[in-house]
Amino acid sequence: MNPRLYYNLFYPSVVNTSVRRAQVLMGPRRVGKTVLLYHTIQGLLDYGILPQNISFVSVETPIYNNIGLEELFFLARKATGQERPDGWFVFFDEIQYLRDWEVHLKSLVDSYPNTRFIVSGSAAAALKLQSNESGAGRFSDFMLPPLTFNEYLHLKRLDRLIIGDGNVQEIEGLNFFRTNNAKALNDEFINYINYGGYPEVIFSDQIKSNPGRYIRSDIVDKVLLRDLPGLYGIRDVQELNALFTAIAYNSGGEVSLEELSKNSGVQKNTIKRYIEYLEAAFLLKIVHKVSNKPKEFQRVTQFKVYLTNPSLRSALFAPLQATDPFIGNMVETAIYAQWMHKQSFTLHYAKWPKGEVDMVHIDEKTQAPNWAMEIKWSNRFFEKPGDLKSLLQYLRDNALDSAVVTTFDKEGVKSIGNVTLHFIPAAAYAYTIGRNVLLGH
Repeated sequence: MNPRLYYNLFYPSVVNTSVRRAQVLMGPRRVGKTVLLYHTIQGLLDYGILPQNISFVSVETPIYNNIGLEELFFLARKATGQERPDGWFVFFDEIQYLRDWEVHLKSLVDSYPNTRFIVSGSAAAALKLQSNESGAGRFSDFMLPPLTFNEYLHLKRLDRLIIGDGNVQEIEGLNFFRTNNAKALNDEFINYINYGGYPEVIFSDQIKSNPGRYIRSDIVDKVLLRDLPGLYGIRDVQELNALFTAIAYNSGGEVSLEELSKNSGVQKNTIKRYIEYLEAAFLLKIVHKVSNKPKEFQRVTQFKVYLTNPSLRSALFAPLQATDPFIGNMVETAIYAQWMHKQSFTLHYAKWPKGEVDMVHIDEKTQAPNWAMEIKWSNRFFEKPGDLKSLLQYLRDNALDSAVVTTFDKEGVKSIGNVTLHFIPAAAYAYTIGRNVLLGH
């Protein structure tokens, strides 16, 4: 990730001493949480906070096993000679390794109102659950996801592929960015799909030569074989691993509990529980279905499952080429991954007996759609927009007068009757969403 970008979001909440809360930084493994904490500490030093009033403890260090957070805080004060607790900034990294950490942290927040406590952890499933249950009003959650395509380009110093801010076009409330080199941008988009979610991968030629080994062993296996079994008492890790592997291979596909149960031989309730764990661990994202008339009640029997970052699939199986038969699903996965960075923002897909639309957003108050779009890795529909029959029907049924359609490398505007279709290259769209979401748009 670009730690400085997220630092600008995270740091103000740390120094805001008027709010009596602990900051809980969550996210999957290897996305840069510890680096973000280091940047925050540097920011405190630059601000003038005494080094003796800052403590950083990695809870997973074996020597700290079974030592409570309050005792660790006491030992830090004793070591620096600054025994008064007021004005301290205390960082606990990988806090999930301490049993009942949320009880300890809640006690610290209540006992030391003039001290700031900042914690991080990779086991997002337990962190989110326990933070909500035990830290109501005392913890502020902050999620750090994998890299966006915008961050990937920025870190690789390839911003030159994007036309500057003076040339953006506003479509449906978002600033859309263009490229001056569609081929180069597409090449980098494929690289992002294959190994762009994790900073260490894109910066290491050795890891890029075999990203599967790094991502599988250091990210996936540690979550599936250690974190989730330890947190939830899962005994059959082979079942969990087989389910995740099957979902990863078909990321972006529609599934049902009945189908997954039939194919795996695992009970539906068990599969449902596993999916909830995998989603809470920030490996998967469930997207639910609506009809072409969203206000109509639908029994939820099918849904789509997306990886939170497309490079997980490439690591588990093999890197993809631009012409791979499955590339369309991974382009769709990559675009959904950009939107996942926008918290408290729910997307759906639409499906009814005679049609389907890839992505729609429903207004929570009115239950009416705000916008709809189709995700394509092809120029076919730019040449023949009338073939987008499902999208056009959905727009008519919901009184929408425009939509976005992604392409391989074509851009432009086409009108069909009273409907305006904005065609945007998929890579440029992914960049646009990642950048807008990061800037809070």
